[in-house]
Amino acid sequence: MQDFSRQHIKQHFSHAAPSYDDAAILQKTVAQRVDERLDLTTVAPQTILDLGAGTGLLTEYLLQRYPQADIFAVDLSAQMLQIAQPKLQSPRWPFLGRRLNQWLKSSPVSKLFYQPGVMPVSADVYQLPFADNSVDMIVSNLMLQWCDDLDAVFKEFRRVLKDNGLLMFTTFGPDTLKELRQCWQAVDNHYEHVNNFIDMHDIGDALIRSGFGQPVMDMELFTLTYDKPIGVLKDLKAIGATNANSQRPQGLMGKQRFMQMLNVYESLRKAGKIPASYEVVHGHAWAAQEVFKGPNRDKSGHIEISLEEFSKQTSQSK
Repeated sequence: MQDFSRQHIKQHFSHAAPSYDDAAILQKTVAQRVDERLDLTTVAPQTILDLGAGTGLLTEYLLQRYPQADIFAVDLSAQMLQIAQPKLQSPRWPFLGRRLNQWLKSSPVSKLFYQPGVMPVSADVYQLPFADNSVDMIVSNLMLQWCDDLDAVFKEFRRVLKDNGLLMFTTFGPDTLKELRQCWQAVDNHYEHVNNFIDMHDIGDALIRSGFGQPVMDMELFTLTYDKPIGVLKDLKAIGATNANSQRPQGLMGKQRFMQMLNVYESLRKAGKIPASYEVVHGHAWAAQEVFKGPNRDKSGHIEISLEEFSKQTSQSK
């Protein structure tokens, strides 16, 4: 299991906030994919969390799709949310206080004075500042790969979701940045220079362990192309996607080894371009009242019978 530094992740995404939107081509595409998949649901959520909202790429779609919902854009980096703010202007008035806002929402004059919108919240997904059973839907676009303990995160999601609430997310799978990983391993196999990404089947198992039901997982592959290998690294830096493993080598990487890695990457050029692969895992699950699978499943109404006994009973019934 990887051991990610939350402080490292926060610092790098905060530093990358001003350049994020220009470089986040894939993130924008996947956010659109998530929005398209919401067409297949019939839910009408009143309270939505966009976890790892970043600069609001997915939150914008949510605001358009669910204009009457209370949407909370949650991110570890306050700087990311500051960049998102102009795109997600909310007509609520925080300075009035929570009780007055609630009164405006429920009063007969609500149509004149109150409109739901987006509230930015700087918080860690491991400790969400929301009450138990208070949320109708959680969405998350390409954030979970920065969490090294999915069981803990999913249990926190399950805590705040209402029964039968919907979780819909994307994250990166094992083939993500496989070219970059291969090139680093060719010149330095002592350290992991690229984060490892969890297989979608393991993600599904973690959902079930955490109390979610009916998980559905699938994946799609994207390949971004560049003129030079250094372009891959520049884009990763521009979106804050650096090696977050606390066991990563400290200090500056030697220039010679770095150039060796780039030369190996050059050998992977196809059709005149440098490839960078991304395996995007899509998943959704429901906050079920019981665990349907796994060792902790509810076994009420469950009957165990041996194959021999089953054969006897089958023969007698014929």
